[in-house]
Amino acid sequence: MNNYDLSVAYRVYPGISKDPILFPRDKFKLAEVCLNSFRRSLAGLKVKMFVLLDQCPPEYEMLFRRSFDPQDLELIPVPKTGNRGTFGLQIDVLLGQQDSDLVYFAEDDYYYLPDQFQRMIRFIRADADVSFVAPFDHPDCYRLDLHNTRAQLRSFENSQWRTANSTCLTFLTAKTTLQKVEAVFRSYTHGNSDTGLWLSLTKQKIFNPLAVIRSLQSDKITAKAVIQSWSYCWRNIAFGKRRMLWTPIPTIATAVERSCLAPGYDWESLLAEESQA
Repeated sequence: MNNYDLSVAYRVYPGISKDPILFPRDKFKLAEVCLNSFRRSLAGLKVKMFVLLDQCPPEYEMLFRRSFDPQDLELIPVPKTGNRGTFGLQIDVLLGQQDSDLVYFAEDDYYYLPDQFQRMIRFIRADADVSFVAPFDHPDCYRLDLHNTRAQLRSFENSQWRTANSTCLTFLTAKTTLQKVEAVFRSYTHGNSDTGLWLSLTKQKIFNPLAVIRSLQSDKITAKAVIQSWSYCWRNIAFGKRRMLWTPIPTIATAVERSCLAPGYDWESLLAEESQA
């Protein structure tokens, strides 16, 4: 039990659904670059990797076998399952594993900066109010009304961390925390949005019905997320503990979707060499 610093459930799908900043028509190359960056970011950590291969051809298995030692790797081929289904499988795997008390949900389209992941590990272990840590300083935190609340800021090891109202589905938490809020995350598999489930945990933007009504005219993203949050997770909103979600400044990783790149870096230049590989 707890022989590893971290257990990761990494889900991979061989299709491209958005507009990535590199290899927009070659998902295998994109997945390879992202995985290599993830491995470099994990430097110094002992990691158990569970890989959910959502209808992936054999070369994807070989990609992971080249990157991780056999004793640290478990490949889990699944028939075409989709985003919601594989997220549910991630929950199953991370709750069922006995390798680490820290667990990480990973998607295949994130690029990580090298030697940075330990920052998240140390931060979540340092303070009891750090329930979740996302590696991505999402640009939506600066441009959407959904995040227009007073964030908490904290200095830790010469870098800044801030609270966020929501994030995507790539994040770090403790297994014990996941056990307590399992039903909230399961709601995503039943139709809730990622934003809706996060709002029910952070409890931001969800207690002002007049603001929701105004949002129906000016900010439908917030209104929809609040409605989804109450529809799927009202029990947690009413009776559950408020959880703190933190993100790093500067970012540790970015989604490679062109419209969602993390601020603070010239990603075109940073990824230029990767694009030529």
